[in-house]
Amino acid sequence: MYVILGKERFNDFISRLSEMRRLFAPAVLKGYNNFAFEKVTSGKEIAIKYIPTILPPKKFFIPQRETLLEFNIAQGIDAEAVVEYEPMTIFGVHTCDLAGIQCLNMVFSERPKDYNYLTRGSKIVLIGLECNEYCDEYASCNLVNATFPCGGYDLFFTDLGDYFVIHVNTRSGDEIIKEIGSFEKVDTSHINELEKLREKKRKVFGNEVPIEGKHIPELFDRSFGASVWKDLEERCLACGNCTNVCPTCYCFDIRDEVELNLESGIRYRVWYSCQLEPFAKVAGGINFRKERSARQKHRYYRKFRYPVDRFTRFFCTGCGRCTRTCMAGISLKETLNDLIKESES
Repeated sequence: MYVILGKERFNDFISRLSEMRRLFAPAVLKGYNNFAFEKVTSGKEIAIKYIPTILPPKKFFIPQRETLLEFNIAQGIDAEAVVEYEPMTIFGVHTCDLAGIQCLNMVFSERPKDYNYLTRGSKIVLIGLECNEYCDEYASCNLVNATFPCGGYDLFFTDLGDYFVIHVNTRSGDEIIKEIGSFEKVDTSHINELEKLREKKRKVFGNEVPIEGKHIPELFDRSFGASVWKDLEERCLACGNCTNVCPTCYCFDIRDEVELNLESGIRYRVWYSCQLEPFAKVAGGINFRKERSARQKHRYYRKFRYPVDRFTRFFCTGCGRCTRTCMAGISLKETLNDLIKESES
């Protein structure tokens, strides 16, 4: 089902939406030329056109620090599992980030299921926002089929000038439409305008790397021993920025924190990165990915090769965050281009 929201009613819609539950949306970071998902109460605070936020909305699904267990051994063993969540709405999620959340949903729904993640996700309403043009030169969403909406949202907004066309995709989305009531019925002219925009996008959004997506797994099958990985080793600083900002990276470390009484404490998890040297260290001090080249290779294969066999999709969504944030200037698109050149030589 589709409905229409006139731009003159947008501020009222956002205000009403923020009254229903906490609302987060992309906003300009003051003093910085960048964006972040922040709490908002007015449409004037929201950036409708924005490059991907510094951190993806996965931060709401997998907090950077999350308590899993509270324990007390003063009188025997008393341990209680903790599931932290808060009902919220996230507005303005681009298709690349929607694809990232879909990837996480698949991972955490596998056995053993991660009920902390699944419970939190069930309390989040997602409202997508279409990109009518490329965010910037770092994006590669078309290469990984993340340019157009493909589910994973409750409502999806497309900006068509004086109004938004909104796709209502779930019962939660339908309840929002009925409760706020600022919408108009869609007619044929609106759908035609939407189709014109999508057709224009098909011409604008091309393959950012000279390879078809279906051939990428084959490229990586040929590239395990490529010299490109050694080049990345010489440049990589092993800071972990690329994985921290990635919408599909989900590795974490679990830690126990004991109070000074040595009787009570918590168990919590924090984000971790396969690019950090201790990540692959096992008993006896053996590290099976000690070299930075091996860790960079692992990151790329976890985006373009391994998940294709397991989930039949890429775990790169083309958002470009890893390239934007890399202090060593390592570019995902340049790396793919270098792998293609080396495989053809």
